[in-house]
Amino acid sequence: MSKRDNLGEFEQLALLAVMRLGDDAYGARIQEELDGRVARSASISAIYITLTRLEGKGLVSSWMGEPTEVRGGKARRYFKVEPAGLAALHDARSRLLSMWEGLESRVSPESVALRGE
Repeated sequence: MSKRDNLGEFEQLALLAVMRLGDDAYGARIQEELDGRVARSASISAIYITLTRLEGKGLVSSWMGEPTEVRGGKARRYFKVEPAGLAALHDARSRLLSMWEGLESRVSPESVALRGE
């Protein structure tokens, strides 16, 4: 993966939300998952812009579901994480864990409180 392919935090969160939701991964559900699980409010447009960018990188794919009466005959756009997306998440997690290694005690809430930060 090249430097420009490194995932940002929101991209990682979006990919993880899609994975968690499985066959039910569409914009509004992804938005609810992010808000409910990590208290991250994001506009629906920010979510779709991010997912479209990830799709352009080949990390997710999307398809249109069947039109539903509940949505006035509109179809939902569903997403799934592709193998390249899984690899990108794994790489991002590995890099982050490598940087955390040995620092847990230095950044614990107790140690921060002792330093008065």
